[in-house]
Amino acid sequence: MIALGPTAHVDTFTRDNLPPAERWPDLLMDGFDYPEHLNAAVELTDAMVEKGHGDRIALIGNGRRRTYKELADWTSRLAHAMVEDLGVQPGNRVLIRSANNPAMVAVWLAATKAGAVVVNTMPLLRAGELTAIVDKARIRFAFCDTRLMEEMVACAKNSGHLETVVGFDGTSNHDAELDRLALEKPVHFDAVRTGRDDVALLGFTSGTTGSPKATMHFHRDILAIADGYAQDVLGVVPEDVFVGSPPLAFTFGLGGLAVFPLRFGAAAALLENASPPNLIEIIQKYRATVCFTAPTAYRAMLRAMDEGADLTSLRAAVSAGETLPAPVYDDWIAKTGKPMLDGIGATEMLHIFVTNRFDDHRPACTGRPVKGYEAKVIDEDGNTVPPGTVGRLAVRGPTGCRYLADDRQRNYVLDGWNITGDAFVMDEDGYLHFAARTDDMIVSSGYNIAGPEVEAALLSHPAVAECAVIGRPDEERGSIVEAHVVLAEGHAPDEALVRTLQEHVKAVIAPYKYPRSVRFTKALPKTESGKIQRFRLRA
Repeated sequence: MIALGPTAHVDTFTRDNLPPAERWPDLLMDGFDYPEHLNAAVELTDAMVEKGHGDRIALIGNGRRRTYKELADWTSRLAHAMVEDLGVQPGNRVLIRSANNPAMVAVWLAATKAGAVVVNTMPLLRAGELTAIVDKARIRFAFCDTRLMEEMVACAKNSGHLETVVGFDGTSNHDAELDRLALEKPVHFDAVRTGRDDVALLGFTSGTTGSPKATMHFHRDILAIADGYAQDVLGVVPEDVFVGSPPLAFTFGLGGLAVFPLRFGAAAALLENASPPNLIEIIQKYRATVCFTAPTAYRAMLRAMDEGADLTSLRAAVSAGETLPAPVYDDWIAKTGKPMLDGIGATEMLHIFVTNRFDDHRPACTGRPVKGYEAKVIDEDGNTVPPGTVGRLAVRGPTGCRYLADDRQRNYVLDGWNITGDAFVMDEDGYLHFAARTDDMIVSSGYNIAGPEVEAALLSHPAVAECAVIGRPDEERGSIVEAHVVLAEGHAPDEALVRTLQEHVKAVIAPYKYPRSVRFTKALPKTESGKIQRFRLRA
């Protein structure tokens, strides 16, 4: 029976909506011991100052460098404003909408200090997507970069839960409502004495099919991913400078670009537009040592090195989000003399749980479990399969899947193991090799895109009678979204209509989900019962 520790939440919505005890995964906490009362934001700010890191650089971005002392003070002022002026109470859900910048990190930490449950969201999301998140988590407060207010305001008009939308200045000029409220506040804030088992973060799975799934992560989980992967695999030291492309709204980005550096007194250089050229520039400018991005970006970096870019400061190139092709791995070692660390994580698990290591790595291999985790490959009945056999990846460790009020919990957890939705092979030596996704998700440049969501967007255009969306293999992006479209009567299949449909999808859902390939067809292959046979389209 699961025995949860004390809670500081006045609003008990998240604890009330945890899965039933019998559907939880096993949690392996050996080596991950935290006190009953724990506030993750305090551990990443005030506690770091107390440990002597106050004068070290914590965050770099938008033309400024901020020390740990400045970050601790900034987050405390913001927390005062949230609690005293806006009425945020422990356990309230708070949505943050912003690109990757120091202000987003500060607002996240401030809300966590105040005991709120934070939902970080991408700037690309449209009002309809935001509304689905707000309604699922019953979010009352939203803090939004003032440059991104339009969709947030539209969401608030359509939601019965969102009561307060407040802007902050993502450019770090402190010229927005939340910044002005915080300006005169004290730099000391008595952070809420949250329990280690209080939910601190809701991570919505990217590209979820159907209604959105929210994964629930405790204060101790946020520290456990750093004390596992970042410490055991990366060996983070205060001299490290982290860079990367994943959005802070994804748990991969939040861990790699905020939690990991801040846990160990290192610095994070944040980019609002982390295109490969911008990443290359920031690595050179700040002599970055640790990079988190997808294989697509590493391919661009390899080409840039041929043209004279100096990336020798990088000691760790972490690749996740899509499988790492062996040629990219081989070329990186040939050019840098250092391995590329391929790994796999999941929003449900919070971060990477299987990885290669500096002294233990192989091409076309995802490696072995991170400290504290166990992994096995199973068949459809949950039986462990022999080495060399493709099966479903099952993992367990100090973090695990807990969906917010969602019957799909029973599909993700089986006999205490998290079933990730990935097909893997384990070799004779215990190393794991990725085979494929076991569902219809399209992984493109590290983003998970649900085909049915793109289909729904296309079907909302009057020119589309029927459509089916698949992932088409692509050398640069891993896969691209390809739409097979049956046109409504009176519409001609031409390039102009392709562009029209692509722009329509970009306007309805996040632009990165649009179909890069559109093929017109007179009919879709179907079963006798009328189900579309997507496997025939893939073939």
